[in-house]
Amino acid sequence: MRAIYAFVAGSLFGVGLLVSGMTDTTRVQGWLDVFGAWDPTLAFVLGGAILPMAVAWRVAARRRAPALGGAFPPAPEPKLGHNLVLGSVLFGAGWGLAGLCPGPAMASLTWGGTGGLVFLAAMAAGMLVTPGLRSRIDRLAAA
Repeated sequence: MRAIYAFVAGSLFGVGLLVSGMTDTTRVQGWLDVFGAWDPTLAFVLGGAILPMAVAWRVAARRRAPALGGAFPPAPEPKLGHNLVLGSVLFGAGWGLAGLCPGPAMASLTWGGTGGLVFLAAMAAGMLVTPGLRSRIDRLAAA
């Protein structure tokens, strides 16, 4: 049953990305081009995502366990570390260069396009390289 809910939620998320234009790389790059031909339409997408999530966080904070079982994940550490900064920079650079991030890249597979496939291949390669790179950076930071 849990897998069915996950499939429905993921499908709804993907359809929302498609309908909102988050899979349109030119629209995303227009949103990021603050000093050029800025396209503010994604602000409505962000607002439309933040409002229901604010309600969901409030509801979840009052619950002892998730509705479908298991446990809530622990709260993230509030400190600003080198892993968070480096990850944010890399994510933002990739988003700005390609106009896609992981969710919209997966959703864009439904309509085809080699750009999305190239992005997903690069993302998978980055995921494979990251653990070794992260441990090396952690060792350098500790030294």
